[in-house]
Amino acid sequence: MKIAILGGGHGCYAAAADLSEAGHEVRLWRRDAAALAAVQEAGSTIRLKDAEGERDVRIALATPDIGAALAGAELIVIPSPAIAQADIARAMAPHLVDGQVVFLPPGTFGSFVMAQIARAAGSKADVAWAETGTLPYLARKHGDREVNVTIRAIRLPTGVYPARKEKEAIDRIRAAYPAVHGCGDALSGALMNAGPVIHPPLMVMNAAPLQHFERWDIHNEGTQPAVRAVTDRLDAERIAVREALGHGGPHYPLADHYNNDQWMYGDAHKKLVKSGDWRENIDLHGHRYITEDTELGLAFLASAARYAGVDAPIAHGLLAIVGGFLGRDLRRGPRTLEALGLAELPPNALKERLHDGA
Repeated sequence: MKIAILGGGHGCYAAAADLSEAGHEVRLWRRDAAALAAVQEAGSTIRLKDAEGERDVRIALATPDIGAALAGAELIVIPSPAIAQADIARAMAPHLVDGQVVFLPPGTFGSFVMAQIARAAGSKADVAWAETGTLPYLARKHGDREVNVTIRAIRLPTGVYPARKEKEAIDRIRAAYPAVHGCGDALSGALMNAGPVIHPPLMVMNAAPLQHFERWDIHNEGTQPAVRAVTDRLDAERIAVREALGHGGPHYPLADHYNNDQWMYGDAHKKLVKSGDWRENIDLHGHRYITEDTELGLAFLASAARYAGVDAPIAHGLLAIVGGFLGRDLRRGPRTLEALGLAELPPNALKERLHDGA
């Protein structure tokens, strides 16, 4: 299958190497041509490291030309942070064609948002947009063209916008990621996102050591019983919102990430900590755990709770604290249902909109 990977982060390089090694024709687009040079100069190869060792994986094309990356692509994978989605959607818009499937792992309701932006930018292509609950990989780049994959996801619940295209979208994505399974519409997919549940408590409750130490592992020393208790309560709010909006299980409770092998990555927490890749410097103002998972993702979850009439004190409390050190009210963020013009729709109308599309 012809696959375009858009972005230059950890998950993008992991996806490009992994899907190429699986036999797909992969084109990697990154707007920063200088940062892409190392891959190009090595003959369009990425050095992949995982449990099987290290090897160079050749990809079909590494390019800063998004049109070249998207030409003929059957599947477009965007493992980039949600804060980049608006710019990417505008860059994609002139090149999209009918029948393409866009996969956001994860999306932060980006499947809906990017579809609106692409259409506003002039695209009339009939495209399916899908999003899942986490990246298909726990991965970190170790160099300009080197990526280490600690573990691969074994379950990827995925929602589709518009939901009328769910079957064709899921079938297409499963050809690349067999772990994918349908979970309904885009709202259901967005409410599977693990980032806004696991990362905001870790940021808030580790704020002092994160600012004091040069490097800190939020998943090792930073994950203590008090943090876990807050995370579990926040995840219970997420599940309550899903149920109130009529989304069925499995809900993939985050507790399974720590306690057993039933979560999206299976039994991954110990491997994550053992890798050492998450002992890092985290800026409480600029890191994607704040800009993506809190300002966008947690604000989205809190707005969905308001819409569904679900009491969510943990979500709103964490938003208030992060807003306190950022100096702004995060309840008014761009990914809230209110900001997206969906909060005024009654539930049946919202469901219809998510099923039919614009």
